[in-house]
Amino acid sequence: MRQTFDRFDPTRVPSPCFVVDVASIEENLKVLHRVQEESGAKVLAALKAFSCWKLAPLYKKYLSGTCSSGLHEARLGREEYGGEVHCYSAGYKASDLAAILEVADHVLFNSFSQWKRFRPMALAAQAKRPELHFGIRINPEHSEGDVALYDPCSPCSRMGVPIGQFREDLLEGISGLHFHTLCQQDLPPLKRTLEAVEAKFGRYLPRMEWVNFGGGHHISRDGYQVDELIQVIKDFSARHQVQVYIEPGEAVAIHTGVLVAEVLDLAWNGMQQAILDTSATCHMPDTLEMPYRADILGGGLPEAYPNTYRLGGMTCLAGDVIGDYSFPEPLQVGQRLIFDDMSHYTMVKTTTFNGINLPAIALWDSRTDSLEVIREFGYEDFKHRLS
Repeated sequence: MRQTFDRFDPTRVPSPCFVVDVASIEENLKVLHRVQEESGAKVLAALKAFSCWKLAPLYKKYLSGTCSSGLHEARLGREEYGGEVHCYSAGYKASDLAAILEVADHVLFNSFSQWKRFRPMALAAQAKRPELHFGIRINPEHSEGDVALYDPCSPCSRMGVPIGQFREDLLEGISGLHFHTLCQQDLPPLKRTLEAVEAKFGRYLPRMEWVNFGGGHHISRDGYQVDELIQVIKDFSARHQVQVYIEPGEAVAIHTGVLVAEVLDLAWNGMQQAILDTSATCHMPDTLEMPYRADILGGGLPEAYPNTYRLGGMTCLAGDVIGDYSFPEPLQVGQRLIFDDMSHYTMVKTTTFNGINLPAIALWDSRTDSLEVIREFGYEDFKHRLS
């Protein structure tokens, strides 16, 4: 794991602030580029995980394009990132789909009922833009996720078509299949998924031009089996004569960014309490939803160091608690804390609940120590969200 932020001075930015290390983003992109070049797969960045488009010029150097979850992400991919634009949604509104068909290269449908309803519109758009391709998301009914909330193959999932509902009679116009089973996982779960896909849907693969392996691949994480992934992709592509796509999101931004926060107050109620100018519910909701524990640079588990605190946000939500942490020295009002690994699935999920301000956004390059605050938010951003 990279430790570039150990030498970053958190007082250089406003608080709270997301700080993204451009050098670390590029290192991740280089790993993904190697997979693309050596396997023959096309690698797409999943904008749902990290869509700081000021970094789009880097993406253009290393990846084949982007994948999106709806109209706005698809537009952003087309306008800023270049390359191929893929779009999947659990359900399309007709007005959104009409716009998506003007900017996307691959449009993926979650059900045959949506495909049947919109096929005339889709094929008419394809007649004008022959580069358009259409696919169906399949559900291999093979769970690899540890948390049900993030398991697209959990029982009664709304995501994708199970084999019992697959409509061979509606495949005209469909050139590919898409599946997604992983969440922050390495290669063995993907290999097991491919076995399930081939066992259930293998008879349809000869009719396909491409297969999208979805996201959740932790390719840039230390210890990931990159060489073996390359071979798995090559073997699958050769076996079925298809173009393989993968669409990592977290792998682009893992261990690339932090959230700087400031201690506002110290109190005691059963244990030492510290109130911060950030919020679990507003600024790092996965700590409540996943749930997971965000690491703090220089901090540790409760009682690991002499001074243990419960860190909470400034909202009225009683459960707005980030967690219990210990520190070598007592915390001080005004002290800055640095939460690690806060780029992916954090920046994209922020809210202004209670009117809490959104964190600023800064780009830092650990190679040169250059720093640019690219976005700050204020009252007008809150005010104009709802009226």
